[in-house]
This record gives sequence, structure tokens and C-alpha cells, in this order.
Amino acid sequence: MAKKPTGRNTSGRGQRDLTVKVKTARGRKLSSTRWLQRQLNDPYVQRAKAEGYRGRAAFKIMEIDDKFRFLVPGARVVDLGCAPGGWLQVAVPRINALGEKQGKAQGRIIGVDLQEVEPLPGAEIHQLDFMADDADEQVKTWLGGEADVVMSDMAAASSGHKQTDHLRIISLCEAAAYFAFDVLAPGGTFVAKVLAGGAEGELQKLLKQKFDKVANMKPPASRADSSEKFVVATGFRG
Repeated sequence: MAKKPTGRNTSGRGQRDLTVKVKTARGRKLSSTRWLQRQLNDPYVQRAKAEGYRGRAAFKIMEIDDKFRFLVPGARVVDLGCAPGGWLQVAVPRINALGEKQGKAQGRIIGVDLQEVEPLPGAEIHQLDFMADDADEQVKTWLGGEADVVMSDMAAASSGHKQTDHLRIISLCEAAAYFAFDVLAPGGTFVAKVLAGGAEGELQKLLKQKFDKVANMKPPASRADSSEKFVVATGFRG
């Protein structure tokens, strides 16, 4: 049985100094061998296993929220593309979705994804295409009103072509932003992954028209060799 996530950011604790090397097996591509070696030597992968999280991405939202503080008790949250559920795991205790923090408001979180996601106590998970025509109204019905936070760690499937992948993820992020415009309450927050590469300028311009503040952050849990970063837009103007 997996350990219950601690909900705390404990970067740097329990990391090994040993490097695991992987030989290229017959029939396995060199790129696959490199990926496997990186996974085996990634301290965040090791921490995710040790602390019971469904993936290393949990630490990204943990570090982002540690700085911007939007996952607060009582918050109503929507997690787009929530599989495998690491961001949900971080959000549930922080928004008090299980009502375990006495004297604190109880939050709600809706996770949506195209694929089926393993249930998680405190989170309501639905198999849904958020770009469907009535998806915004459906989510607000499930949530019981407007959201305080819309967050997304979605990424389009890699094509292997850097510029194409950049455009795809920016398009996905723009779709998530328009969804957020439809479901966020005034003062709400939008958090999404983007890839640096030039085309994100229009997205930043759009968000600045709709939110009071727009910031960019590359959390420590994001691999140094990755071009990903996260846009954090706060103070939705409605």
C-alpha cells in the first residue's frame, strides 16, 4: 500500500548520492535508456515514491503554491487534465477538502481528464473533455458554483519537433485559459504549464487583460533541462 502523502515540501531530504546507470538493452532505443536512467536518478521521483505521491509533478504545484498561496482552506478548485492525480493529492489537504482541519472552511476540488483516473479521497474526478461545448457549465454544476482556482499541468503529446510541441502546448494552455474565464469567480487564480519558445507572448497579453497580476515561475521540481515553466495569473477581473 502506498504511503499517505505528507502534503509538505521536504526538498533535499533523503536524497542519494549514488548514480544509477542503465545499459542499453537489445531492442530498446537509446532515448528510452536515457529516460529510464534519468528517472532512476531523479530525487523527485524517489521522493514521490517515498511520500506516496502519484508522480513527481506533485512537487511542482506544491512549490508554486508555497509561493503564491492560492490553495487555501475553503477554496473551490478545478484541475484540468488531472491524471494521474498528483496535483489533486497536494490540493486536497491544503484546501481542507476532507474537512479535517477544525475551524477551517472546507474546500472542494473537481478533477477532469480524458482518461479514467484512480479515485482519490476528497477529490471528485470526472472523465470529461474540458473543450466540449457545455464543459464549463457541467463543471460549475459539479462544483456548486464558480471556481476560485483553475489549474492545469497538461501537455500535448510530444512530436519530437521542438517548435511544433511549443505551439501545441501553448494552444492547449490558451484553451485552458478560456475555460478559466468561463468558470472563475472574480479574484480567482489560473495556473498552467507552458513551454518557453516565443509563442507564449500572446497568451501572456491575454492573461494580463483578464487578471490583476501575471507571473511566471520555474519551480525547483521542474527539470533544469526542460523548457517548461508555469504561468500564475491572480486576481481575475471577471
